[in-house]
Amino acid sequence: MERGYDVRATARSPEKARSVTEAVSGVVDPAGRLSFAVADLTADEGWDAALKDVDRVLHVASPLGMTAGGDPRSLIAPARDGALRVLRAAASAGVKRVVMTSAANAASPSSYATEGVTDETLWTDPDDPTLIPYRRSKTLAERAAWDFMAGHDGPTELTTVLPGAVFGPVLTTENLGSVGIVARMLAGRMRGVPRIGLEIVDVRDLVDVHIRAMTSPQAGGQRFLATGEFMWMTEMARVLRDELGEAGGRVSTRQIPDLAVRLLARFKEPSLREITPSLGRRNRHSTEKARRVLGWQPRPTRETVLDCAASLVERDAVGA
Repeated sequence: MERGYDVRATARSPEKARSVTEAVSGVVDPAGRLSFAVADLTADEGWDAALKDVDRVLHVASPLGMTAGGDPRSLIAPARDGALRVLRAAASAGVKRVVMTSAANAASPSSYATEGVTDETLWTDPDDPTLIPYRRSKTLAERAAWDFMAGHDGPTELTTVLPGAVFGPVLTTENLGSVGIVARMLAGRMRGVPRIGLEIVDVRDLVDVHIRAMTSPQAGGQRFLATGEFMWMTEMARVLRDELGEAGGRVSTRQIPDLAVRLLARFKEPSLREITPSLGRRNRHSTEKARRVLGWQPRPTRETVLDCAASLVERDAVGA
């Protein structure tokens, strides 16, 4: 809306639509510019109406986090089937282009410990039994989307964007997702940090690359990695501790040994099991294609981390 577009968003309920409207009202005036259609990625109803007279679609929603009851299908089915519902409705409505948010870990070696830099030509192997359900869900959903488009001969184009770990300023404290890591650090609830590295992308830069992918004539039929600088969590902790002043005083910079994380995941904290494959991760991703084709220029990671923390402090979300 800041760039002049009228936006029709989907929400699973009118109540959710109201909360989204309230969240964006602090940034732009949504009056006459923002409308909602009620639709759910797990059901067919509502999608044709949602996409009527729509020129372009940004499909950004997908399940995130731990699986329900340990069942990977709780992530995989909504991600894959939801993407196909959006694509079918978009193709039926004659939408010009769908930009789908995938994930950088859909273009990664199966082993996170693999050295080197990879690009969009690599596909994660969804049949690797060591993959956590989230990685498998994002890979299978993107694969299904490209397979659908291969059998579609209409005018609708598909572009996919593959981001890294998304941080930056928040509009609302509801469902913080990955940003909750920063909130827990600021609250002193992380007495140490695991040896995990993140390719952090700013949410503002992620919005920018989606809009570039939506409008660039060269972007149709392409995958674009949208990762930021690689930063170890210990480095993130030091930035918060050293540069945030009093608000960073409770941040621990102590690194937890890999063995300790694995033992905790096995015996005391099952929620840690899905991060253990990332311990000591070495692989990076190249964003040369997004820079060259789309002219995309992400900001420094340090700025993203500090702006993220400042917004959490401002909204009294520390410890959320």
